[in-house]
Amino acid sequence: MQQDIEDMGPVDYLVVEFPGSRMTGEGLPLLVDLVERGVIRILDLVFVRKDTDGSVMVVELREMGEETGLTVFEGASSGLLDQGDLDEAGAALQPGNSAAVVVYENVWAAPLARALRRGGAQMVAGGRIPADALLASLDAVEAAPGGAVTAP
Repeated sequence: MQQDIEDMGPVDYLVVEFPGSRMTGEGLPLLVDLVERGVIRILDLVFVRKDTDGSVMVVELREMGEETGLTVFEGASSGLLDQGDLDEAGAALQPGNSAAVVVYENVWAAPLARALRRGGAQMVAGGRIPADALLASLDAVEAAPGGAVTAP
């Protein structure tokens, strides 16, 4: 297993909230396309619902409805997520809403990660810049004296 991990690309997670627990399946074809093209590999896909009393429970894929097309991901479970992870994801939800918790490998980055590891490099930090923060930064640059900075 250690060798398998060293061959993997970076692993990320997303918690996607569905207000009112309404899952339409829109966007799902794009997720399937990323998997089919080998851009990502789904390691875990779990749905949770937060009740009005604040309790968090797992929702089975088949309970989400056939029309969502989620059955293609049935059984996607690496065992990485435990109840503590699901409770933490649920804490981010508003009561009465559901969420998809997706753990995925960035397969596209695996060759780069392997090469860097062979050279003795290691990832020491990572993160995401929220879209709102990025837009605010770009707006601030454009509003600064002299306007936007452009590459030559």
